Order: sequence, then structure tokens, then C-alpha cells
Amino acid sequence: MMWRYVAGSAAALLLITAGIMLSNGSARPVSPLMAAPAQAGQVADEDEALPDTIPEAGAKTREEKRFNRYDKDRDGAVTREEYLVSRRKAYAKLDLNHDGQLSFDEWATKTTTKFADADKDKSGAMNAAEFATTAPKRRAKAKPNCPPAAPRDEEG
Repeated sequence: MMWRYVAGSAAALLLITAGIMLSNGSARPVSPLMAAPAQAGQVADEDEALPDTIPEAGAKTREEKRFNRYDKDRDGAVTREEYLVSRRKAYAKLDLNHDGQLSFDEWATKTTTKFADADKDKSGAMNAAEFATTAPKRRAKAKPNCPPAAPRDEEG
């Protein structure tokens, strides 16, 4: 039981030491992207290996990616047809009988199906419990990739 106090104290001292070293600048964190091993017979100069600034994904980069998704023929211009491709695909999914015309029932199929699935007693109306099942599913926040925790012993 005493070992937990010793381990906790040692961890606290290590964190304090690391914080002091980082604040004084005597230790620089190294990104895994910048820690490439030197080739045989070649010694990498520390100043050459680390760039002064690390590029970040900015709005322009995101906008360029979005532009490239639309510019299918890579001619540097997005035509009206290229711009409407995603809408045509969405329309085709909704046009269930593929007649080129979208009826209200085809347009509302997803909602109608969701209602029918939620109305468990088939009364034509949803009670509060049934309605609660129609809430949109939220994506879980991304958790950092951590190894699974080791099983804890039941000593005390």
C-alpha cells in the first residue's frame, strides 16, 4: 500500500522537473514527424533537422481540398455540372421509382419510415417515449488513442 505513495511522489517530481526544463527551454519537445533517424554515415545537425515553424492546416488549405473535390477533371475550374453532381446523386437516391420526378412521398420517405419505426404501438401518434427514439444520433467526441488500462489489483 505504501508503494502507491512512493510512485505518486516520484511521478509528481518527474512532472515538476519536466515542467521546469520546458519552461527554461533546456528541453525541446520533438514531434514524431521531425524525429527521422539519420541515415548511416550521416550526422544530422539539430538546427537543420527541426524547422522554425510547422505548417498548420489553414482555411486556404481546407478550401483547396473542397475545390479539388468538386473539380473532377482537374482543369482548375468547377463547372456547373461538376458543382451539381452531389445534388444529382442525392436526388437520385430520393427518386425511388426513377421517373425523374420527386413526389412528396418520395421526398419524405426517410421521415415517414422513421415515424413508422418509432410508433411501436401503431396508433398513428407517438407518445413521449416513442418520440425520444427519433432524436438525432450525436457523434461521440474523439478520444485520444490510449492503451487499455491494466487490471487493478484488489489489495486496497
